[in-house]
Amino acid sequence: MSKEIIRIDNIHRNFEVGNETVKALWGVSFAINAGEFVTIMGTSGSGKSTLLNLLGCLDTPTCGEYYLDDIATSSMSRDERAGLRNHKIGFIFQNYNLLPKTTSVENVELPLIYNPRIPAAERRQRAIRALESVGLGERLYHKSNQMSGGQQQRVAIARALVNDPVILLADEATGNLDTRTSLEILSLFQDLHREGRTILFVTHNPEMSEFSSRNIMLRDGQVIGDTRNDNMRDARELLAQLPKTE
Repeated sequence: MSKEIIRIDNIHRNFEVGNETVKALWGVSFAINAGEFVTIMGTSGSGKSTLLNLLGCLDTPTCGEYYLDDIATSSMSRDERAGLRNHKIGFIFQNYNLLPKTTSVENVELPLIYNPRIPAAERRQRAIRALESVGLGERLYHKSNQMSGGQQQRVAIARALVNDPVILLADEATGNLDTRTSLEILSLFQDLHREGRTILFVTHNPEMSEFSSRNIMLRDGQVIGDTRNDNMRDARELLAQLPKTE
């Protein structure tokens, strides 16, 4: 049986807005096992962003418990959550979040800088291997303004992989990309899934659920659907069907 990577039990998250209490999440529970590729979907206001912040250890619930790799996180201090986040989670964002005047390899090294047990030479080698794994072995010393959006997102994925996290947490990771580049990035995510990586992909795009192995749907802060997908579409096949570009 697969190891449980994420479990959230009856999570509530309330915010005080003036004299009112806004219930952003309301009794959310689910578990994600190792090797799953899960999309979390919902329209604006469904609670996706709030849930993403909780799963990324950037926030804590009002009540309920969040377990990341069997570690209860809700009672941790901010510094403890930051340490857990750096070692257990690889983040991939819609806007890439790369340092603009820094090379690809230097961007990918960043998560390792906070680990004093890893010497500089090893940091560099790990970063190079991560970039090679996403097809950027020829772009190690290019800066962000010298790369396309798809290449920048590949750098971001390499940076997320470099610490060998237990889960990749992607936030609208294809949201700024055209159709061809989106399919290229989805192909990479599917390759990582086939390698056994655990991926959680937060999106508002309903088509994304066709490319993942499971889809969790949110509405008004509650889970309204949790379905398996046994017929994942192959992004690489769709990519091959697109008209050739010069």
